[in-house]
Amino acid sequence: MTGVTTATLSLGLCLCAGQLMTSTAAQAATTTTPVSSAATTVKAAAKVKPTLTTRVSYRTISYGAKTKITAKVVNPKTGKAARGTVRLQGYVNGKWVLLAKRTVPANGTVGFTISPKSTMWVRTLFTGTGYTSVSHQSKIYVKSGGAKILAEAKKHTGALYKFAAAGPTRFDCSGFTQYVYKKAAGKNLPHKADGQQKYGKAVSKSNKQVGDLIIFRSGSYGYHAGIYAGGGYMYDSPHTGARVGKHKIYGSNYVVRRLVA
Repeated sequence: MTGVTTATLSLGLCLCAGQLMTSTAAQAATTTTPVSSAATTVKAAAKVKPTLTTRVSYRTISYGAKTKITAKVVNPKTGKAARGTVRLQGYVNGKWVLLAKRTVPANGTVGFTISPKSTMWVRTLFTGTGYTSVSHQSKIYVKSGGAKILAEAKKHTGALYKFAAAGPTRFDCSGFTQYVYKKAAGKNLPHKADGQQKYGKAVSKSNKQVGDLIIFRSGSYGYHAGIYAGGGYMYDSPHTGARVGKHKIYGSNYVVRRLVA
């Protein structure tokens, strides 16, 4: 009797355990199936990422020039344009910032035209329903041409002359040219007009261009410096009591030096 009871109890435990396991499995199947299905749907949607390609028309430009950036967005599932927005971003001061944005048109091609003031990295970012795509990064090189030198010189119009000052708010003549060329083109010049005439490429007066360095001389000694502004004018810091500005070139005893292409 004891053996039968033991056996029956053992069997009863087994049955209960079996029923418990079956119930748990059914409940698990009931509660997890929707979650699993949703996860699968999200995963499948994530796989349908649009193809984003970006092209830069000119990677090396002169200061003040423009370049075009074209982004093409295609939904690989349909072969047609993906719906959404393309943002053009530039890497500035250690972070990506928005430069411009466009809604993707029916043909999937978005164009941007920019005129960067200095060399920079750019990229495009596409955002649509449920997905985001980022393009590769492209570097646009901006050459330090004469226009860039002149633009920097203009910024300081009105600054008072001060002997031995080299900016950023007061300048003597060579301090002004020293500051401008360093700031705009990374060129290192001595703080002395006579020393500055030994830098750069010698250019004839008839071939001088905007942004060229002009050194006025007494004999062969350089005593005053300015930056050619075109049309017979220059930007300079003339003398005590005067201010930085665009002034007529005086005299003919001067030499021209080209520090940037």
